[in-house]
Amino acid sequence: MKRREAISSDVSLFSNIHPVLRTVYLNRGLSSDDQLDRTLKKLPSYQSLSGITRAVDLIKQAIINNKKIVIVADFDADGATSCTVAMRGLRLLGAQQVDFVVPDRFKFGYGLTPEIVDVALALKPELIITVDNGISSVEGVSYARSNGCQVVVTDHHLPPKVLPEADAIVNPQLIGDQFPSKALAGVGVIFYVLLAVRASLQKDGYFNQQAAPNLANLLDIVALGTVADVVPMDETNRKLVHQGLLRIQNNKCVPGIQALLRIAKREPERVVASDLGFSIGPRLNAAGRLDDMSLGIQCLLTDDEQEANRIAEQLDALNIERRAIEDDMKLDAFKILSSFKTDNTSQQWGVCLYDEYWHQGVIGILASRIKEKLNRPVIAFAKAGDNEIKGSARSIPGLHIRDVLDDIASRQPQLLKKFGGHAMAAGMSLALDDFDLFCEEFDQAVKIRLDSVEPENVFLVDGEIADADINLNLAEILRQGGPWGQNFPEPIFEGVFNVKNARIVGQKHVKLELETQSNKRKIEAIYFNPDNPDGLIGLATVRLVYQLDVNHYMGRSRVQLMVRYLEPV
Repeated sequence: MKRREAISSDVSLFSNIHPVLRTVYLNRGLSSDDQLDRTLKKLPSYQSLSGITRAVDLIKQAIINNKKIVIVADFDADGATSCTVAMRGLRLLGAQQVDFVVPDRFKFGYGLTPEIVDVALALKPELIITVDNGISSVEGVSYARSNGCQVVVTDHHLPPKVLPEADAIVNPQLIGDQFPSKALAGVGVIFYVLLAVRASLQKDGYFNQQAAPNLANLLDIVALGTVADVVPMDETNRKLVHQGLLRIQNNKCVPGIQALLRIAKREPERVVASDLGFSIGPRLNAAGRLDDMSLGIQCLLTDDEQEANRIAEQLDALNIERRAIEDDMKLDAFKILSSFKTDNTSQQWGVCLYDEYWHQGVIGILASRIKEKLNRPVIAFAKAGDNEIKGSARSIPGLHIRDVLDDIASRQPQLLKKFGGHAMAAGMSLALDDFDLFCEEFDQAVKIRLDSVEPENVFLVDGEIADADINLNLAEILRQGGPWGQNFPEPIFEGVFNVKNARIVGQKHVKLELETQSNKRKIEAIYFNPDNPDGLIGLATVRLVYQLDVNHYMGRSRVQLMVRYLEPV
């Protein structure tokens, strides 16, 4: 473990908040009180997004002239929420003819492919808007335009060297784009586009006879997509997510989110970002992984509570099925890893895994789980057709996985059929015959990018908490101090505790009854999925890395430590 270091030493900063939370903020690089402002007043303006003027003009004309608009979405939670925000937002702005298409990942793959354009063309669109995809869809955009459609691409993925010739592209990642936040999720990008469309319509007097819609009503959905896509929780995203959480906590969210919270046994008034990421996001994602993301989109689009509850139950069942598939695939993966030469992973810089029976919709989660175990970038592959496999990559801090794939494509131009993504996650396809060569190239490319320096496997902690401060009050302060997420992680601490009792629960978790060293206070702790649960029974004193959390059950709240790492003292 290693202690985080504060970037600023200004003692006047954050002087009116709890000293532990103050330390946490300083450790995350905050350097001004303005950065704690989570209101919408100082959101960056949409005006600095390149391409926004042309995109607004096209969308505005489609609304005014009652043109048919078709949204083409991605099949993950960001895509589903982006699609929902686009559908709901455009209708609020006066669009009468709006529909959506989301590709089945098993039939069409990712993005605005010519095949999915054919599906969209059956709806007779005059304007196609992509959400959370499209920046790499050169062929699809060309095909759509050759069939008489205007195309607006809204995306947040890193652009390729050759951009599609769309009528307009809005993506903060474009070279030369001046928008200050490069961390927007796809749902954040389309939300900003809608803000710009509303402002332009207002300027034209479109809302002179009626009130302009309050697009902040969409922020519950924006928050869900932003957290679920694990984009960096920068200042802009923290504002968007915080405001969305406020809507959920005040029961002002769409019935679909309420239904998903209910089935996940989460109380809306106590929801924080991690609930969206670990409870709601996976259930929504399960539709796109195993079935059809149209189901998830419909859950978020409906205003009927009964329909929302019915769909939420279907999504929950799919998520249970996904977990079972994932467990089987993890067993397979560890068998493959154990079949490597003894301790071979210490020489491997990048890990590639493939099994012809693996589920294409679950390889992303599998790659993430194996990455956490090995502290190496991992790509898991599944069969996608005759002599074709698709891979899902997950990276480690400090290694930009999309750049690694760019390196491989430069050295071996014919190796990757398609690829795309961002810093921490990417997708690709290649010929099965090329798998071994790709594994070698990936391993070498990762080694070069890491400059042959072994990635550190350490917990960055925020220090120790005085025994007297390990209480419910501080736990609630930290819980509400976020939103926490990627690049703005939950506070974690270290400390030594006496163990009064330890037992295994749920076959693979360990429940601990601890005692503080100085004032002998009793504290509960839970350790989910330790490597060796049996080995943790019978220890007298332990050093923990933990989160200070609140266990809220049956209307009663108690402080609880969420153990991330444990070693005997």
